[in-house]
Formats: sequence, C-alpha cells, structure tokens
Amino acid sequence: MRRWLALLVAATTSLVLIALLVPMALLIRAVAENGAMSRATAAAESVALAVGTPDLALAVEQVSRPVTVFLPDGRTVGAPAPRTDAVRLAATGRSVTAVASGGREVLASTQSPGGTAVIRVFVPDAELTKGVREAWLALLVLGLALVVLGIVLADRLALAVTRPVDGLARVSHRLAGGDLTARAEPGGPPEVRSVALALNHLAGRMDELLLAERESVADLSHRLRTPLTGLRLDAESLRDPEEAARVQARVDALERAVNAVITEARRRSAGRDSCDAATVVRERVRFWSVLAEDQCREMSVSLPDAPLPVAVGADELAACVDALLGNVFAHTPEGAAMSVRLATRPSGGAVLAVEDSGPGFDPALLERGTSGGGSTGLGLDIARRTAEASGGALTVSTPAEGGARVEVVLTAP
Repeated sequence: MRRWLALLVAATTSLVLIALLVPMALLIRAVAENGAMSRATAAAESVALAVGTPDLALAVEQVSRPVTVFLPDGRTVGAPAPRTDAVRLAATGRSVTAVASGGREVLASTQSPGGTAVIRVFVPDAELTKGVREAWLALLVLGLALVVLGIVLADRLALAVTRPVDGLARVSHRLAGGDLTARAEPGGPPEVRSVALALNHLAGRMDELLLAERESVADLSHRLRTPLTGLRLDAESLRDPEEAARVQARVDALERAVNAVITEARRRSAGRDSCDAATVVRERVRFWSVLAEDQCREMSVSLPDAPLPVAVGADELAACVDALLGNVFAHTPEGAAMSVRLATRPSGGAVLAVEDSGPGFDPALLERGTSGGGSTGLGLDIARRTAEASGGALTVSTPAEGGARVEVVLTAP
C-alpha cells in the first residue's frame, strides 16, 4: 500500500508540475528574448540620434554590441555587414527585425540630410538565451524536490494507515495460533480503529465461548459418570460370575473411552499449552536409551542446556517423541544407529530432528492409519498433529548417506 500510494502521488505531482513548469519555462525563454531585443532596439535608437552628425562614429563605438550604420550614399559605419533584403526593406522607412546567421538583427531607419539611413544592431543567440538554462535547471530542481517531498509525505501518510493494519494482522495470527489474550491497539484512521475494536470484541467473545465450553465439558463429565456408576453396580449385582466379569470389562472399557473423550475436550477447550522441550525430550531419550543399549544401537543426542519453551503441552510432546523413537526401534534392524537433536529456531521455538540409518522412508506412511516396514511408521501422524497444533510443521527427508530424517518444527508460546 505504501508503494502504490507513493507511485500515485509521484505520478499526480509530476503531471501537475509538468502542467505548470513547462509554460513557465517557455515564458522565461520568451522574456529573455524580449529583453535582449528591447536592449538592441534601444541601442539602435541611441545611434539613430547621431546620424548626420560628426559624432556618429563615436556613438557607434559606445554601443557594446555589433552595430552597423548603412548611410544613404552607400557607405557603412561600424561593424561590417552585408546589405541584405531586410536592410533594403528598412531603407524604405520601415523598422524590421530579421533572423541572421548566429542570431537576430534589429534594423531601424532614420532620416538624414542625404536620405534614409539604416541602423543594424546584431543580437547573438547567446544573448537571446542568456540565463534561460540556469532558470530551467532551477525549475527542474524545484520540480524534483516537490516530487520527492510529495512521496515522503505520502509515505508518512501511508505508514500511519499500514502500521495499525500490520498490528491487526499480527493480533489475528496470534488469535489463530491460540493466544486468546492478544488484543489490538486501536489507532490510525477511524475505519482502522473500528476494525481494531471489532477484532477485540471478537477475541472477547471467543473467550466467553471457550469458558462456556469448559463448563459444558465439566458438566458432561459428571453426567456421564453417573450412568457409568449405575452400570457398574448393575454388573456387580449379576449372579453369573462370568456374565458379571464380561459386563464389568465392557463398563471399564466404556469408562476409559469416556475419560479419554473428556480429557481431549478439556485439552482443546483449555487452549494452547506450553512446556520446556529440552526437559521433556531429555526425559524421553533417557527412557529409550535403555532399549537402545540392549539392541546395541549407537544413539547420538544433542540437547540445549538452557530451557527451550514451546507452544505444546508436555504430555503431547512426550507422546510425539515416543512415537518417533518407537518407529525407529520398530522399523529398523537392531544395531542401526540413530540420533536425536533439539535446536533453537532463529525465529523462536525449536526443531526436533530424529534420524536413523535404517532402510529409508516410504512417503505413503504420512497417510493416517498407514504403516509399513520402513524406518518410520504410523506414529508420524501423531508427530504431525503435535507440530501443527503448536503452529509448526513436520518434514521428512532422506539424507545422502541413507536412512530417514524426521523434523518436527515447534513454535514458541
């Protein structure tokens, strides 16, 4: 927007300046020419007063420009010049101006005792355009300065509009990422302020809806556990032990499913969680290192010493790490080397990379519910959902030396 507004102002200012400065430049040239011709005419009139007197030669010498006096008897006084058609026309008693080689000539006629004399004053082109180039250059500099000033003012004006809009975009991204505490600072034009207030109202409404959802989840947990308790009591009252055990097992399975649904609903309604990725990954690597030692696997681990907060809960990140490491142990032969690396991203967050020297990776394993005998398996879907829940992404590649490399990008909270 800033660029387009600057281009618009530059184009508009340029058109206005062209419409004003071009006629002004032509006027300056016309004024310079008229001034030079007026001075030449005045010089011719001053010499005409001395025609027929002994002071004619002195009067010609006092003029600072080339002057030629054509006398009626054919003689000339002053600078040599040919008798052109314009001179003969002036000899009839008319004062004329004609174009000559290298400039212009002013011809004035005057009466002398011997007849009509013609005074010729030559005006060179340099005098006709004296000061015109300097004036044109000044106009050009003035025009460029006005264009630059207009662009600067337009950029400042556009910045006053785009800066609040950029702030609104950042708040929108934060809200989309799960940060429901983000609020916009109203500023800029009235329309932008209105949008900021509407976005803040929307964020507040989202908070209210999530609070209502949390209350509904809590109420749902109580409502579901009451009939489950009744089913458990009914199962315990059955006379047939085998039938009671079978119904009891069904009730236990149903209770586990209901608890899982409630836990997932609470997790979703509670918003985005956060944890220290370094601590979680270090703990899960320590757990899997025992199995790696039993299988004679070389495990390379690189973890930061400082805390590394990420926008995902500790349980979800632990499940992600377990899924990735479990795939390596399940789908690569014993003794295959592996590495786990956790690094900080320049823009914030972390990158978790799990690499192995197994037989490689089948791209079809990215499909949910698909498994195979490569170096990774079904757990990739868990890792992908964990990365996307934090605002990141999952990528899989094959190193040049073989095997598979899985990277999970996690954003900062």
